Amino acid sequence: MSTAAARQDPDRDPGLQPERTRLAWRRTTLSGTVTAVLAVKTALHGGASTPGILACALICALWLGFLGVAHRRIRTLAATAAPASFAPRHAAAAALCTVAMAVCGAALVL
Repeated sequence: MSTAAARQDPDRDPGLQPERTRLAWRRTTLSGTVTAVLAVKTALHGGASTPGILACALICALWLGFLGVAHRRIRTLAATAAPASFAPRHAAAAALCTVAMAVCGAALVL
């Protein structure tokens, strides 16, 4: 028996991991959607200004980028029982979109 097999918990069902990960991506996508909507609401509160419109456009573009990466991963996880690992460039794109949305949100609040 290999060391990895010896360390695995016998009560854990590794077959459910892709489903749990897929559901986590869906929850993350939903929270990103709520964040984008609240950021747009904040940017447009008190009238539309040029910086507010630009911030809305940037936040929407970042949200669409994250949504694209997330849905690609969700489809990959749902397609097979043993999905391929997450590509580093897709992980970097998801992280970049998330951090950039946070920075834009902080800029809107300040």
